[in-house]
Amino acid sequence: MKKLTFLILAAMLTMASNAQKITVTESREDIGGGSHNALIVEVYGADAKDVEKALKSKMKDYGAKVSNNKGELFGNNAIIKDMGPKYMDLYGRVEDKKDEVRVIVAFDLGGAFLNSSDHHDQYKAAERILHDFAYNLTKEALDYQLKTQQKALDKLNGEQKDLVKENTNLNNQITDYQNRIKKNQDAIEKNKEDQAAKQKEIAQQQQVVDEAGKKAKSVE
Repeated sequence: MKKLTFLILAAMLTMASNAQKITVTESREDIGGGSHNALIVEVYGADAKDVEKALKSKMKDYGAKVSNNKGELFGNNAIIKDMGPKYMDLYGRVEDKKDEVRVIVAFDLGGAFLNSSDHHDQYKAAERILHDFAYNLTKEALDYQLKTQQKALDKLNGEQKDLVKENTNLNNQITDYQNRIKKNQDAIEKNKEDQAAKQKEIAQQQQVVDEAGKKAKSVE
């Protein structure tokens, strides 16, 4: 139980330390076959494989045909209405870090990769999309962890209640045994008194028998 409690505490502390603000940043990354501008966001509390699966699904939501080339997702001919009516290609990579999952996404608008300087409005839309993507996954992961840890806590509380109940039962048994012992001790003392009284009766009766015997022998 101590080990389980420690694991629960460690998990809760990890959740607390990972509960950071979701922030989207911009950086040059090795993605899409070269060094291109990309957006980066961290997802907390989730498994990297689940994040990659969600990113692939997100690309498909935009009508892209998605393939995976050595861990890099490629979404061909996506249409993101919030970023305009034109087709674009998406590149995505998920990196499993110690305390979070790093998501890198590059938007090939056709001749140029999305950046905040040249594509202000489109960049803001992409930034919002990635923020919401990371926020929802983080919220879902941490809510699941909370639910799991709450179940573990409820289990411990149940075990504690069982221990308290067991302790009460044991103490009740001790009290019952003590009462029985006291009752038997009193019965033993009464038995001793009854034995003493009975011995007197026996002695008296023995005298009567002896006297009767003498009389019976004295008859001539």
